[in-house]
Amino acid sequence: MGGLRPEDNPTLSAKPRRWTVIASGLLCGVLALVVIYTNRRAFFSPLAVVVVAAIGLAAVLLQVRFYNREQTPAVHPPLWLNALGIVFAMIALFAGELRLGPEMSQMMALGAVGCFAVSSAIVLHAFRKHRLSSK
Repeated sequence: MGGLRPEDNPTLSAKPRRWTVIASGLLCGVLALVVIYTNRRAFFSPLAVVVVAAIGLAAVLLQVRFYNREQTPAVHPPLWLNALGIVFAMIALFAGELRLGPEMSQMMALGAVGCFAVSSAIVLHAFRKHRLSSK
């Protein structure tokens, strides 16, 4: 009978979780707005894929921020991979000004999405590893 633990009392553990639910809802709303107000042809553009991937990366980075508030061993996303993804996305965005062909623009968009996906997978794996080691 050593006292109350937050996981035993739902009112104590609900407060930190509320912000993650609110942030997740807002990000889903942003993604829904992108899908609703974008015409069908635009989804064949590599930039649309990059925008959707960037929204997903923002969701994972928000999870990192909320997770690090509550946990002692902080999880850090691979910054070099995110920076590389941003560089690829910027090259895909300005492919016309850089006089790159459509194939190269698509490759840069694919590189950006790949960097964001691998970065997100690394972060989510770290979450799972910390959760399993704490049990």
